Amino acid sequence: MTAKLMTVRSGALTTVQDAGRRGHAHLGVPRSGALDAPAMRLANRLLGNDPGAAVLETTLTGCALRPDRAVTAVVGGAHCPVTVDGRPAAWGAPVRVPAGAVLNVGTATAGVRSYVAVAGGIAAEPVLGSRSTDLLSGLGPDPLRDGDVVPVGAPAGTVALPVAAPWPGPPAELVLPVRLGPRADWFAPAALRTLTSATYRVSPHSNRVGLRTEGPPLERALTGELPSEGIVLGAVQVPPDGRPVIFLHDHPTTGGYPVIAVVAEPALAAAAQAAAGTPVRFTLG
Repeated sequence: MTAKLMTVRSGALTTVQDAGRRGHAHLGVPRSGALDAPAMRLANRLLGNDPGAAVLETTLTGCALRPDRAVTAVVGGAHCPVTVDGRPAAWGAPVRVPAGAVLNVGTATAGVRSYVAVAGGIAAEPVLGSRSTDLLSGLGPDPLRDGDVVPVGAPAGTVALPVAAPWPGPPAELVLPVRLGPRADWFAPAALRTLTSATYRVSPHSNRVGLRTEGPPLERALTGELPSEGIVLGAVQVPPDGRPVIFLHDHPTTGGYPVIAVVAEPALAAAAQAAAGTPVRFTLG
């Protein structure tokens, strides 16, 4: 039999995430998946899992889990204190958690989202080919609540301990390379200069749907209504208040506000770890 994880403390927001469900935008289903995909892949590799195996993604305050059988886990992504039954344990490297012990993933000290990978992967029931929680559509498993039980898959083999790996730190400044979007002509020339010269900051109202920014508004040249059209991952949409919003993995697949630019996907992993107040700059690539 494989292990199960009892949720002792669910934290602010803990969800199951994997590589996401691609190819369903025409059905109105976004990709979802781990916002910091490199962190998910590295945690899985340290355990001998498939790089896209499902993990738990925590937000700011971590979570606490109790396995009913001994498991090996890695906590990576946002740096945070890790304990097993109250004793300090390694962050960013495999840790053995005995049956009945509590793996506590503490509050992030740098970054936003920590990833809890377990040898064998999280074995939630897949929906449309993915185990990811989609907060926008409600597909996939619900966000964890205290008392929830999470199934674990069969490990591929024995993990040799200890194993270390270099983990990138969260950005002190979030630099987002962009290309002009399909509705850049809806904005005044001054707005394009503002976008690529001003410093914005990450808004505390950001979430898995989008990273909201605070800073100078972008002036539109056209003020009419725009019919809803397709939206891609990384789209920089400008709502009526003029502050850019960068769409992340749980973004809607259509939208009616103009898209002034699109962020290159590799830069979005850093966006996932940018805490509220982090400076944001857009650069034309």
